[in-house]
Amino acid sequence: MNAQSPTTAASTGRARPAAVTLTPSAEQRVTDLMARAPEGAIGVKLSTPRRGCSGLAYSVDYVTEEAKFDEKIETPGGIFYIDGASVLYLIGSVMDWVEDDFTAGFVFNNPNAKGACGCGESFTV
Repeated sequence: MNAQSPTTAASTGRARPAAVTLTPSAEQRVTDLMARAPEGAIGVKLSTPRRGCSGLAYSVDYVTEEAKFDEKIETPGGIFYIDGASVLYLIGSVMDWVEDDFTAGFVFNNPNAKGACGCGESFTV
């Protein structure tokens, strides 16, 4: 993804904006993850499982098969999936990869999040 709006193919075949925009740093991290992915991995998937103090958390994992309603975003380094059940919580979000001297991880700017827990582990919509 670059500064232009990423798109995905809708079931009708029309292109539509992707639910999540990946920064160049996040795209590079997907590339790095796919370079050392376990055998059988076809991409990396973002989901929002229920957990934490606020109810939902961000989870990024390898995926071995494409689910019917997952959103699929092609990046230079591999396929990035968004869990179909999570898309509504993520529309308009920007996903970044941030590293400093003490931590490294994906950071989300999610306009749908109405609050987050104090530790930053989970959010609510």
